[in-house]
Amino acid sequence: MSSATGSRLTPADLRRLDDVSTGLAATAARFDRTGEFPHESIQLLHEAGLLTAGVDPRYGGYGATFTEVAKILLALGRGDPSTALIAGMTIVPHLLQTRSPWPEEVYARVLAESAERPTLLNHARAEPDMGSSTRGGLPATVAHRTANGWSIRGRKRFVTGAEGLSYFLVWAATDEPSPRVGNFVVPAGTPGIEIVPTWHQLGMRATGSHEVVFTDVEIPAEYVHELAAPGAPPAPGTLPGSITLLLSSSLYLGVARAAQGYVHTFGHERVPSTLGRPLATTDRFRQAAGEIETLLTSAEQLIFGVADRVDRGLPVRGADALASKVVVVRHVTTAVQTGVRLLGNPGLAQSNPLERHFRDIQSVGVHAPGEDAALQAVGATALAVGAPRD
Repeated sequence: MSSATGSRLTPADLRRLDDVSTGLAATAARFDRTGEFPHESIQLLHEAGLLTAGVDPRYGGYGATFTEVAKILLALGRGDPSTALIAGMTIVPHLLQTRSPWPEEVYARVLAESAERPTLLNHARAEPDMGSSTRGGLPATVAHRTANGWSIRGRKRFVTGAEGLSYFLVWAATDEPSPRVGNFVVPAGTPGIEIVPTWHQLGMRATGSHEVVFTDVEIPAEYVHELAAPGAPPAPGTLPGSITLLLSSSLYLGVARAAQGYVHTFGHERVPSTLGRPLATTDRFRQAAGEIETLLTSAEQLIFGVADRVDRGLPVRGADALASKVVVVRHVTTAVQTGVRLLGNPGLAQSNPLERHFRDIQSVGVHAPGEDAALQAVGATALAVGAPRD
């Protein structure tokens, strides 16, 4: 990456992203097949400086913009979306540090470790009995105040990259008379943490999004992020969470672009004896290719349009980002499905990457909030504009 004081992503940086994407693609099928944690892929990203690309210059970092992070995640998703998702969970908190800061002492420790080795972060929010935290309610995970700090007890599920994380950001409620909720920063390796291998999915198999049990896990008092009363308004300068969710969708755009690449290659190389020329020269193939490109170009414009507005300091409503996310999810999913239908049986053969891309893209709509919740929020905002005034 360019220096923190230099200009934005240069052509050399973009070529390096292509190299990283190619490196990830070389092992993606193996990690998908085995479901093992992609340690060597994460090491590759660490050595390329991508895990800390979002660290602000005031902390000695490069200071990637939202647009640049979207480009990074797109490139990583094109190579190996499981690795991209694990990496994204680390890149985004660094990107948001100036807007939603961790305690300075804790963040300084994270940066020091990040300089030496891959230091992965991720939120632990979802719970077996609660479902998605975006639908409201207090977490069952409890933080109890002790003489030296906090004691955390609870069970979380779908914790992406669980076995490779350096820090868990555990969403929990205090057991105070008036409960507060927040993210408790739990270093991996702290006694009382158990990773339960429950991740056996159709796609995104190497994310290792297992369940994690926290049993009386002790952390220092200052290892808390955004502790506040339930429903308290966000701090000034905090971005709507829907913006970072849309940003994360760019890795699935990378999946769809990889699928598109394989469809194009197949079309150029496949020459049926009855046709005597490549499939790519037929009207049917060209029309399908045009449909795929139109879907993906539109999705790309939505993602980068919102990212650009954030970078320029322009207001972005949470509802607008949610609406964009709904459309992006639909477009990338349809694009890959169109490619599979176009190729027929070869599109579902495990001997080529399109079958894996098809499985991986199914996960894009699973990330909270679901389409129903997103549309309800967008609809409520739209209806409020024309609501009768008292």
